[in-house]
Amino acid sequence: MGWFWADSKARSINDSVSTPASSGCPIDHSSFISACPVKGSGGNNEELNPLNNMPVNLSSQRAPGQKLALSTTRTFSTIPRGETEDNGVWEYPSPQQMLNAMLRKGKGDGIPEDAVESMVDVHNFLNEGAWQQILDWENKYTLETKVEPRLKQFTGKPHDLSPRAQLFLWLGKFFPEQFNTQPPFDRHDWTVLRSQGKEQGWKEVRYIIDYYSAPDDEDTGMPAFMLDTRPALDNFENASDRIIRWAKPIWKKAMGEPDTD
Repeated sequence: MGWFWADSKARSINDSVSTPASSGCPIDHSSFISACPVKGSGGNNEELNPLNNMPVNLSSQRAPGQKLALSTTRTFSTIPRGETEDNGVWEYPSPQQMLNAMLRKGKGDGIPEDAVESMVDVHNFLNEGAWQQILDWENKYTLETKVEPRLKQFTGKPHDLSPRAQLFLWLGKFFPEQFNTQPPFDRHDWTVLRSQGKEQGWKEVRYIIDYYSAPDDEDTGMPAFMLDTRPALDNFENASDRIIRWAKPIWKKAMGEPDTD
């Protein structure tokens, strides 16, 4: 999850991102978690980009022994990068770059080459979904400042269960119908830039995203996913936003008001 490239310039966005419904991921996600950018994941003293923990120079050439030709086309996300429009948008790696990254880390064995493009499609789709959830959380601030948030950087932490994920797993032992009985297959921390007003600079807000597998879609049989996205409990403002988000529908229900959110 979270495969972005950090060297994109401002240019047109390719918005034809496939969804899981059209190209399901045939691989167990737990088998390639470590292929995603992870904090401190650089091996052999390779240079990593601090914005995404990915190798600075990752080849688009076909790997030795590779049988299937993979696309080298990189897709542009809808997610704005850095503090200014000149930074453009975040860019996803091509299927060939993704395979090369997995092979470089020794994680490519056992993954069919013809599954890599579907993996990229699903991951791109999930990242776009995560950003839409962040935009929803940030909406009240965007309405105040009239400036959209931007993504500064992100870090994968697939082996670090968030406190909330740990709590849900514990509750799942006693209430398996209401809470998760399996841990998330990935976790990301995204540093979002929240505008403090035009020409007033940015505030950094850390978001935690837990990625869960969900039951396959009943109609299509395709894999489904659930994203648990929320601001981290780093300060009072984030805590307040989470309490309000949790309490608002309860209050509306108690007051007999329709939940229109």
